[in-house]
Amino acid sequence: MKPILTLAADLAEGRTTSRKLVEGALERIDDKAGEGSRAFIKVWHARARAEADLWDQVRKLSSIALPLAGIPISVKDLFDIAGEPTTAGSIALKDAAPAAADAPIVRRLRAAGAVLMGRTNMTEFAYSGIGINPHYGTPKNPWDRKRGRIPGGSSSGAAISATDDMCAGAIGSDTGGSVRIPAALCGLAGFKPTAERITLEGAFPLSFSQDSIGPLAKTLSCCAVLDAVMADEPAKVPDPRVVAGLRLGVVKTLVLDGLDATVSAAWERALKRLADAGANLVDVEMPGLPEIPRINAKGGFSATEAYSHHRETIATKADRMDPLVLSRIKRGAEMPAADYIDIMRIRKEMIARARTITKAYDAIVMPTCPIVAPALDEVATPETFMQKNMMVLRNTSLFNFLDRCALTVPIQAPGEGPVGLMLVGEHGHDRRLISVGLGIEAVVTQR
Repeated sequence: MKPILTLAADLAEGRTTSRKLVEGALERIDDKAGEGSRAFIKVWHARARAEADLWDQVRKLSSIALPLAGIPISVKDLFDIAGEPTTAGSIALKDAAPAAADAPIVRRLRAAGAVLMGRTNMTEFAYSGIGINPHYGTPKNPWDRKRGRIPGGSSSGAAISATDDMCAGAIGSDTGGSVRIPAALCGLAGFKPTAERITLEGAFPLSFSQDSIGPLAKTLSCCAVLDAVMADEPAKVPDPRVVAGLRLGVVKTLVLDGLDATVSAAWERALKRLADAGANLVDVEMPGLPEIPRINAKGGFSATEAYSHHRETIATKADRMDPLVLSRIKRGAEMPAADYIDIMRIRKEMIARARTITKAYDAIVMPTCPIVAPALDEVATPETFMQKNMMVLRNTSLFNFLDRCALTVPIQAPGEGPVGLMLVGEHGHDRRLISVGLGIEAVVTQR
């Protein structure tokens, strides 16, 4: 689909209708030769058509100022929808009580006019960067579908719904990279806000210390609109920053280790494009970054907080859970309270130290993931799964721990495997980062 702002203009000028957009999206979702049955857990066919018709009728009577009026959007199976159980990609929660009300972000999307197409598939309980789901299937990455590659996770279905034109934008969550990883591995833009920016009410938790809600779409401007709507702010896309004169910190600590050949080549091309456009690229050492994987080696916040939430489910329905997810959550039972308190203290100190290093820059930059999407057969054993999972999560998870806003834009050359460039901003400077990202996207993304 076209970018959200273009679709809004097309609708306003009568060049298309919401019903046409929705029918096109449903056709792709329902295509038996496509990925829709694996990208979506539930599709709201009748409601989407009815809402599309309503917006078309309203548009005939008057102009509509709502930013998403009649535009198809997907939502991850993580958010409460009134009258439905929130299953978080798990069959263990199929019999959960229906949600009493829509999550606030769902209400805000509907109020902005979005036509919600359905619930997208995800890693069970949002706990991996790979995107595999043994219960509902795993949607294949749009790149190299003949071989079959991972979509990235945990917002796997969200990414595929956006790449395959099943919606104009998708809503995911990001605890260690679950928006940015699938966006980068599938050739999309993705935005992870500062965690406190968007309410987590009505969102199924993984780690309440690090969870955030963010959009994936084909362009960063689409993400900007969706982010603003969910944050209950005016849905205005910031003006792009001029790249000439931007001060960008090129992180040299940890995040460039082990880059595969495709990522390395795309990264070097992106840096050259930025330098040629007049950006000031400054090498930055962040000596605290290697401490974060060591802190998380025993599961960190995610395992401990997830175990606290899932203890009852594990006690009664462990046989219905993905064994890979179950084993990771159960590690949370091993962390003493004193260790948990220690990492809370250490995190606070590391956030303050990182700020002193990065505050001088408009953004710091690095590859989003150090590798391109592995083939499904390369993550078929617990050992290979854990190895690849740690790699795809490595760079993104650092900045959830440091409580930053971050985004990814695609930088691969046409025909190459998708590669993302990650920009990280200061805590709370989300719209400023998007403005910088829009300027950089125009320079580095080859469409």
